[in-house]
Amino acid sequence: MASHAGVSPSTVSYVLSGKRSISDQTRRRVMDSIRALGYRPHAGARALASNRSNVIALVVPLRSGIHVPIVMQMVIGAVTSARAYDHDVLLLTQDEGVDGLERVAGSALVDAILVMDVELHDVRLPVLRSLDRPSVLIGFPADPTGLTCIDWDFEAAGAACAEYLADLGHREIALIGAPPAVYERGTGFAERTKAGFQRAAAERGVHAVVRPCDPDHAREAADDLLRDHPGLTGVAVHNEPAVEPLLAAFRATGRRVPDDLSFIAIAPDDLAERLDLTSISIPAEELGRRSVALLMEKLDGHQPPGATLLPSRLVVRSSTPAA
Repeated sequence: MASHAGVSPSTVSYVLSGKRSISDQTRRRVMDSIRALGYRPHAGARALASNRSNVIALVVPLRSGIHVPIVMQMVIGAVTSARAYDHDVLLLTQDEGVDGLERVAGSALVDAILVMDVELHDVRLPVLRSLDRPSVLIGFPADPTGLTCIDWDFEAAGAACAEYLADLGHREIALIGAPPAVYERGTGFAERTKAGFQRAAAERGVHAVVRPCDPDHAREAADDLLRDHPGLTGVAVHNEPAVEPLLAAFRATGRRVPDDLSFIAIAPDDLAERLDLTSISIPAEELGRRSVALLMEKLDGHQPPGATLLPSRLVVRSSTPAA
């Protein structure tokens, strides 16, 4: 390739690595030769030369209660963004905890690590703080000191649901949340949504309850909620696969949306638009993309903000009439 471009082999190396300034004219000649000859850098040789694998690990433990379609949207965003940075993604789905992190970090397989499904008191945090590889958490623990974290602002989303229902005149409202296993683990996103909902309801003087929900037991959840709180007139649901079963369950009890019950969904736009539900959308793909951008900043030797929160946005549709 060097002879084809009329330059020295070292010049070709500098063009590919970017380690030395090369004139635009020479760079164009080298790149034209690369295209003409169909050259592809050898990944193994490049990794040896740069001490980089150009692979990032994405730790996605597929635990009980996880809604896989939302997770895969984040994965798609991360993979797409990583390719733009000339990196591949190694997907780790086993719930290996600390052992899995230490195994991956102790190998030469990856340059950096993205961690999902973060718990408030996650046992992986001490290891992440001590690793010699950059890491970014998609989610916030209770103590994010020394970590780089990004997430959607779940607390603000929970608060927005309670505030909007209160502004409509509802005095008794409920948040129907993730499956019980998600709360039992102390998963950050679920706890923060709950905290925001309860705080905002208290500030508005509205009675609020929070109930976990397994989508397969939506009718039972609706029955229990209305039995214990017959004055309930407003509901927010943060459990995408339970949205349609809950609508059917409330209808079966004689509470129709929107005639008898205001209903807000924290869910993707396509579901909310199809069902004409007031909603707050979760920007899952953007979250994946932004997390990779933060990781690349750290790989380049920069220190990005320790905390990044993506804002929530409530879209009003026909499912939330005034009380």
